[in-house]
Amino acid sequence: MVRSAKKETEKHGDGSPASPPSFPPPPPPGSSDSDISEWLGHYGIILVLFETPSGFALLRYDGVNLFRSGGLEAVTLLDFQIFKDKNLAINPETGLSDQLVQMITAWHSSGQKLAVGKSDYKTIIQEKMGIHCLFNEPVMELMWGLKNMMKSLVQDEKCDLSREDRCHMSQGMLSVLNSYGFNKVEPEMVDENLIMLALTLFESDYCVNKFAEYLHFCGKYLKELSGINPGNWDLQKLATALKLICYPQEEIETGNSYEMLSEDMAHTLVNDAHKYERILKKSSCLNIYKEIIFARWTRSRAIALLKTATAEGACATQ
Repeated sequence: MVRSAKKETEKHGDGSPASPPSFPPPPPPGSSDSDISEWLGHYGIILVLFETPSGFALLRYDGVNLFRSGGLEAVTLLDFQIFKDKNLAINPETGLSDQLVQMITAWHSSGQKLAVGKSDYKTIIQEKMGIHCLFNEPVMELMWGLKNMMKSLVQDEKCDLSREDRCHMSQGMLSVLNSYGFNKVEPEMVDENLIMLALTLFESDYCVNKFAEYLHFCGKYLKELSGINPGNWDLQKLATALKLICYPQEEIETGNSYEMLSEDMAHTLVNDAHKYERILKKSSCLNIYKEIIFARWTRSRAIALLKTATAEGACATQ
């Protein structure tokens, strides 16, 4: 059965077509994760309608990642169904098929957002089902990642994507790779492994940068109390300094790199640790330090693996 778009159009009392549903605008750039999550509803969890060669998959996703472009590991498959004719499942002329409506309805909760891969899909689903659909650049980036990971995410899909359907390089991935000097990655070299390594780089940077405001706020006390100006310090170096102040009895690695404290600085901070006792929260400084150290280790590992992968890929494409 196919639900006719014409037949299901609601009308006002005077017989004129009803206006399409309106939804609140998204939060402005720079909004906090909590504000984004509140706008999305359902603790930030959205549904994703992902089109495959032979049908549609419905996935659960942490929608906050759409506002910071990351986190494909947060995707969970809920359902996958094969459609004999996808053109009849959803299109402007016939609307939505009963099969697709039932598939979405089975998993959708009231007020929950639904990310879709085409502008037409957004219009049709919003008009026919009243579901707030998301379709923008971040959603397109998400769909690109899902396509390249389709075989592992939707294992019941036996058909392969056509060359036209598979966009080999997204703008987000290109930006991440270029920022780390991997500017010679050809589209033919992109596979699931390369995608996950690029995402690891992005996530590790996000993990560090999300603490920037807090670290810089605490860092201002270094100049006031110890005469040390951390103005252009790397965040790992700043986190190390704060952790050392909170736990002066613990040893740290010193050196001349931009991520490390010099031996003289470390000695000064240890001697001044008592000055910060009522200023810094020890547990917060320690947890941030541990998270940043782990993120930087993860990043270093990903860079090493990317160097190997891109070198092997370059040889394979020659």
